[in-house]
Amino acid sequence: MDIQIILIKAAQLIASLAFLVSIHEFGHFIPARLFKTKVEKFYLFFNPWFSIFRYRKVNGIKRFSWFTKETPKDWEDGSEKTEWGIGWLPLGGYVKIAGMIDESMDKEQMAQPAKPYEFRTKKPWQRLIIMIGGVTVNLMAGFIIYGAILWYWGGAELKTSKLNSGMAIHPYLAKYDVVSGDLITMVNGEEVTSFDDVNRGLLLRNKTTLTLVRDGKTLERKLPKNIDQELFQNGAMSIANLRMLSDGVESITPGGLAEKAGLKKGDRLLTIDGCSVTYFDDIQKALYAKRSKPVNIFVLRGIDTVLIRTKVTKEGTIGFGAKNVFTKDTLALTKVSYGIGESMLKGISGGTQLLRDYVAQFKFVFTKKGATSIGGFTRIGDMFAPAWDWKVFWFNTAFLSFALAFMNILPIPALDGGHVVFLLYEWITGREAPQKILEYAQYVGFFLLLGLMIYANGNDLIQLVFK
Repeated sequence: MDIQIILIKAAQLIASLAFLVSIHEFGHFIPARLFKTKVEKFYLFFNPWFSIFRYRKVNGIKRFSWFTKETPKDWEDGSEKTEWGIGWLPLGGYVKIAGMIDESMDKEQMAQPAKPYEFRTKKPWQRLIIMIGGVTVNLMAGFIIYGAILWYWGGAELKTSKLNSGMAIHPYLAKYDVVSGDLITMVNGEEVTSFDDVNRGLLLRNKTTLTLVRDGKTLERKLPKNIDQELFQNGAMSIANLRMLSDGVESITPGGLAEKAGLKKGDRLLTIDGCSVTYFDDIQKALYAKRSKPVNIFVLRGIDTVLIRTKVTKEGTIGFGAKNVFTKDTLALTKVSYGIGESMLKGISGGTQLLRDYVAQFKFVFTKKGATSIGGFTRIGDMFAPAWDWKVFWFNTAFLSFALAFMNILPIPALDGGHVVFLLYEWITGREAPQKILEYAQYVGFFLLLGLMIYANGNDLIQLVFK
């Protein structure tokens, strides 16, 4: 991948995470201050050993420092002022609230008598509000951003009646007699108004009945209840899409099968194992049928017809990007504009569905393929556009805001949800959880999250090296 594209994607990812982490921590900071709780530090990113930037008002004097150690003594004056800073490790951020077992593991402070401005002296319901503040803000931000996208850029609605060439259907569904050229008009009796109604409907929303039109006839196909797992295991993540004409090879994957076989940029595919190529889904269908097998491809190169012999991967690819041409069927996708009020309501309903779809994806994690599909920062970065695109940026930021809210509320020690569990225990029983238990839980949660992070980014590394 071009280094410029990598840097643009990385910049978008860092900017998105910086924004989301900041508002998440403000979600803790604001209620803490409302309940007169001392917030000692507010940091964007983590700062083990040293900080990139630090600011604090000490004895009425504003102090700034760059690239300094974490706790120089001249900053420790017992003031209730908050230290603001930027760490060097972009894996999140934190607020250090006095009198609380958190990432800092400040046992010395916890060994001292409790003070009225500390977290541990506040009422359970106040501590609960402080702890869920970050998740609440992330949820609100997701809804607002999603609504703002609809208000500024509008939405898109699919008119299936205008799809003269039908839909591009993933070849796996051919076993259930659903093929490219078919027009899927309803899913579980509900009208299709976007391709997501089909794609996410089958994969994430437990829908199994398709109504389609073929050669002027209306047909119904009932799929098995486990169709979601079938599609996932067979790589059919994009089930239905717009049909586009194939216009040759636009890019070649370096070191891939296509490059080794001699395929070149600009080649126009004519046939794949005797199957003619008109639409892009013709390529997908032919290669998918030859997974893990050799294939013969005739291409037009200039005025010459060239034979390309290669093997197809188990995913049904050979390592090239196709140049595709839109047809008049693009008119089936129409822009829909919304007023500010309607867009915000759509943002709530659409954002809620986006959150549900995100949670539904976890059913795939607990499979062999799902476990190897868990990705870290590289795969998250790949969500962003290769050129800075504000619409894509804000959509991904809304999605990540929902993801951050969901992950943080999980009852895992070291996350907000873990703290909430102990607070609910105290509220119900009237007894605080022993400090040692809180400390051990924090350690367990930290190492669990660290292990998950290493595993996810390790998967990224394996994909980069062995793809």
